[in-house]
Amino acid sequence: MGHEAGFYEEEPGSKVRCVLCPHQCLIADHRSGICRVRANEGGVLYSKIYGEVTSSSMDPVEKKPLFHFYPGREIFSIGSWGCTFRCSFCQNWQISQQQIASDHFEKEEIVNTAMENGSLGVAYTYNEPTVWYEFVCDTAKLAREKGLKNVMVTNGYIMEEPLKEILPFIDAMNIDLKAFDDKFYREICGGHLEPVLSAIRQAAASGTHVELTTLVIPGLNDGEDIAKIADWVSGVSPDIPLHLSRYFPNYKMDLDPTGLETMKTAYGIAREKLKYVYLGNLPADAGGTDTFCPACGKPVIKRGRMRVDMAGMKDGKCLNCGTEIRGKF
Repeated sequence: MGHEAGFYEEEPGSKVRCVLCPHQCLIADHRSGICRVRANEGGVLYSKIYGEVTSSSMDPVEKKPLFHFYPGREIFSIGSWGCTFRCSFCQNWQISQQQIASDHFEKEEIVNTAMENGSLGVAYTYNEPTVWYEFVCDTAKLAREKGLKNVMVTNGYIMEEPLKEILPFIDAMNIDLKAFDDKFYREICGGHLEPVLSAIRQAAASGTHVELTTLVIPGLNDGEDIAKIADWVSGVSPDIPLHLSRYFPNYKMDLDPTGLETMKTAYGIAREKLKYVYLGNLPADAGGTDTFCPACGKPVIKRGRMRVDMAGMKDGKCLNCGTEIRGKF
């Protein structure tokens, strides 16, 4: 069947309860959980995707998006298939919401490929990496031994104990904070808000570098939600970068794209509480991608389509006033 999964409990009648994510799926024999990739066979929970890679690429680390984690570097990015959510607007639904063809790789092959390409490390992304938990853990440990960095791009829907176990090997995370409304999570994503907030708090407290992304969807989370998100994030740390990404119709959602003025308004609202806010999925000349010193307001990192200019900072500090800029540089 494959690789035995961790974080499950045996239940009567050859059933198992997966305790990796907050769904806590009770899985009958020969069935899979909500994620589709963790399956019960004879009372044992298996990962159907251990080592199974559907997508891989050398990407700019800014594409994750991570703007305060070794800007300008490239990172070897891999993904499998499956997800804990059912977001109707999913941008990667082809691999998150269905099984597709994959190639099997050993963890050594992943790490060697990253090293051969001069990569900053390995990014676990594209689909939801927490459902790939066992392979991500094993690969991340080996990558760390070889001096590489590990990055997770995740929806943050994971229980405290498995997150605690993997965090020491994860150098940076971009976590989706899809809205600040449990109804939005229930009806549009198929989950709940509080576990995501808990994961963000846990990751930020661990010392792992954390950045957040919110896809701004017109009429759903583009109003008071932005202010609520900014207020809550500032309570965890106003230094956490927030990426506001423009929505375009995809998968099952056919609302019109988010307007540019709506994005700029959201940017201004978030900037009232947070030091570092960015806009994504906009035209190159729309702005919102530069990093400004939170003390003097001077640009410290300028970003263009094909360049990252860090001339405004030195040794992680603003060249103009000496203020430390949060991140890994």
